[in-house]
Amino acid sequence: MADSSSKNTDELNGTEQPFVQHLKELRDRLVKATIAVALVCIVLSLYPGPALLYDFLAAPLVAQLPEGTRLIATSVISPFLVPLKIMLMTAFLIALPVVLYQGWAFVAPGLYTHEKKLVLPLVFSSTLLFFVGVAFCYFFVFGQVFKFIQSFAPKSITAAPDIEAYLSFVMSMFVAFGLAFEVPIVVIVLARLKVVSIEKLKAFRSYFIVLAFIIAAIVTPPDVVSQLALAVPMCILYEIGIWAAQIFIRHTQAPDEPKGGDSASS
Repeated sequence: MADSSSKNTDELNGTEQPFVQHLKELRDRLVKATIAVALVCIVLSLYPGPALLYDFLAAPLVAQLPEGTRLIATSVISPFLVPLKIMLMTAFLIALPVVLYQGWAFVAPGLYTHEKKLVLPLVFSSTLLFFVGVAFCYFFVFGQVFKFIQSFAPKSITAAPDIEAYLSFVMSMFVAFGLAFEVPIVVIVLARLKVVSIEKLKAFRSYFIVLAFIIAAIVTPPDVVSQLALAVPMCILYEIGIWAAQIFIRHTQAPDEPKGGDSASS
């Protein structure tokens, strides 16, 4: 009985210690990621400051409003909270490479060499594509959308958007375009994991075009400009994803996988 109890204790210790070490490492990685975000936040609070960050974010809308028109705050605390939220969001985006690196450093020791070849490029490219989607939305889509909307505004109406409503709109658009630009990553992962073959992805092309316009109609404002600005890049990125998947599969194979892979050959 004593031997059995001792054996169970040893087995428990053998499984508990690595688990505790993983928890400690995860804690350390989270602390480092949090410190990176906090440091960027401190820098942004000193320069350019929360107010200028909001002015930069609101610039595409203000440029299309009648001269002298400004955004309004309907809540007493909004002029403080809204710029603060934008500063935190900006700090997180700037520190995102560090945050993702900490996540990568946590899982990398448990991956095989071919799995590292799979994960690291996807982490880097997905981050880059998300930033490209957000930048495309800010520098191109916002200007066209606000110009289109203002062209329909009656002369008797003076547009004075609320800053909280504008922040909510901007965040939803950033997320929509950032995620939409992840289409190639989704295509690559599905093909690499052999969930769907390259041949089936090509056959699904016409259906994806319809799906892209449906998604654009749901997540964007009810105007043609923003819907086209989201749907058309999604269709182009889908084609890029199919092309990239064939290359990616050939370079991320496990040693025991057949050369070329089933998905790549189809």
